[in-house]
Amino acid sequence: MSTRDLVLTALFAAIIVALGLLPPISLGFIPVPITAQSLGVMMAGVVLGARRGAIAVLIVLLLVAIGLPVLSGGRGGLAIFASPTAGFLVGWIFGAFVTGYLSERLVDDKQSGLVQTVSFFLAAMIGGIVVLYAFGITYLATVAGLGFTKAFVGSMAFIPGDVIKAVVAALLGRAVMAGYPLLPARA
Repeated sequence: MSTRDLVLTALFAAIIVALGLLPPISLGFIPVPITAQSLGVMMAGVVLGARRGAIAVLIVLLLVAIGLPVLSGGRGGLAIFASPTAGFLVGWIFGAFVTGYLSERLVDDKQSGLVQTVSFFLAAMIGGIVVLYAFGITYLATVAGLGFTKAFVGSMAFIPGDVIKAVVAALLGRAVMAGYPLLPARA
């Protein structure tokens, strides 16, 4: 990795951590809180691309594993990876990667701003919601003993907020693309 790549991944890891300063919102009927950090995961994918976005998330998870309280609500430590929310944390890696991969494939600097924004939005929706929920719901259903149907239905309460996060990530991706494109160039 170049120095530029290292700086960008560290920057987005810091952004994900900073979004953890916003307090989590607990819904009560499901053991997974609403946090702003999934926005950071989407943003890392749309701005940095697949590889660098996933590395930024891995840095955050490494900080969590060594015990730093960088998750929303000041959580950290290895015990987090045994909690019902661990599937969502693992899903962050794949969510950022898929969001970045799709952004790299769907977005081109020759496209209009609207097409770029819609493409970033689709990438954030697929990677940041579909992929993330696939990991999170499956793990939640298994570990918490909720059953897949109850975990799936309970997680649907997060969809409206995550769609808003995907819109914000798409707008940010478009703004960065217009001013200083960071996505890897297509071969």
